[in-house]
Amino acid sequence: MSAQSPLCRATGLVKEFPSGRRGLFGRRPSFRAVDDVSFEVDRGETLAVVGESGSGKSTTARLVARLMEPTAGSIEFEGEDVSQLKGNDLRAFRGGVQVIFQDPFSSLNPRQSVERLITGPLVYQRRPIPGGARAFAKDLMDRVGLNPDFSDRLPSQFSGGQAQRIGIARALAVQPKLIICDEAVSALDVSVQAQVINLLRELQREEGFGYLFIAHDLAVVRQIATRVAVMSQGRIVETGDRDELFRAPRHEYTRKLLSAVPRINPEWDRRRREAQRRRESAARGAGGVAEAGL
Repeated sequence: MSAQSPLCRATGLVKEFPSGRRGLFGRRPSFRAVDDVSFEVDRGETLAVVGESGSGKSTTARLVARLMEPTAGSIEFEGEDVSQLKGNDLRAFRGGVQVIFQDPFSSLNPRQSVERLITGPLVYQRRPIPGGARAFAKDLMDRVGLNPDFSDRLPSQFSGGQAQRIGIARALAVQPKLIICDEAVSALDVSVQAQVINLLRELQREEGFGYLFIAHDLAVVRQIATRVAVMSQGRIVETGDRDELFRAPRHEYTRKLLSAVPRINPEWDRRRREAQRRRESAARGAGGVAEAGL
C-alpha cells in the first residue's frame, strides 16, 4: 500500500435485511449479510474479495458502489466520505466508480445499440461526448477487442464474452478510478475468461485504476489479484498479499477454499506440454515436405 490515502476505504460496513414475519411486538427480525467489514483499495491495485455463495461479497460490492445503502459504517473515496451522498453529488461519485456485472445480458438494455450503451454513462453524467457518439463508441470497442463496425448491433447479436466486453467498454466511458467487477468472468468459458482477464489487466496498466474484484473462483483470483480478502458469513476472516495467502493461509476457512481448487499433476502437465510440442513440430515438418513437393 502507498503512503498516500487509499483510493477507496470501507470502514465497519454493516448491511442488515429483514427476515421472516413480524414478532409479537411488531418487530421484524433481521440478519446481517455484511457484518463489520473494513478494507482498502489503492490506485492501480486489485483487491479480490472471495468466498462461497452467500458470504456477503456481492452485497459488499453494491454497498461500495452505493447501489445499496449501508445500515452502518462508512465509505471513503479519494479521502471523502461518500456514505451519505445524494442527488448530483451521488451522480458525480458514480462517475468515478463503475461496475461490471456477472451477466452482461441482464445489465445491458436489450433495445439499445452498442453505441448507445457505451455512450449512455456520459449522457447520465451530463458530460460531452468527445468526437461524437459514433467515433467515441467505435474507439472504445476497438480498445476492448470488438469490431467497431458492429456499433449499430444489439447485445443479443453478440456472444457472452463479447457482451461482457461491451460492459467493460461502457465502464471505461467515464474514465473511472475504481472498477468493481462483480463475478465479471464467472459466467464465461475458461478460454474466454483468460482473454477477459488479460484485457482487464492490460487496461489497468494503461489507466491506473483500481479493481475491487468479487469472485468465488480462486484460480481466477490468482491470475489477477494483488491482495485477497476472504469473506465468510458476512465477515472478512483473512486479508493478505496474494502469493502469501496462497502459500500460507492462516484461517481455517481460507484453507478450506484452497483445498477445493483443482490441482494439475505437475508431471502429467509436463508430459502434456511435451506431447503438444511434438505434434506441432510434426505438423511443421509435414508442411515443409508438402511445400517442397516431395
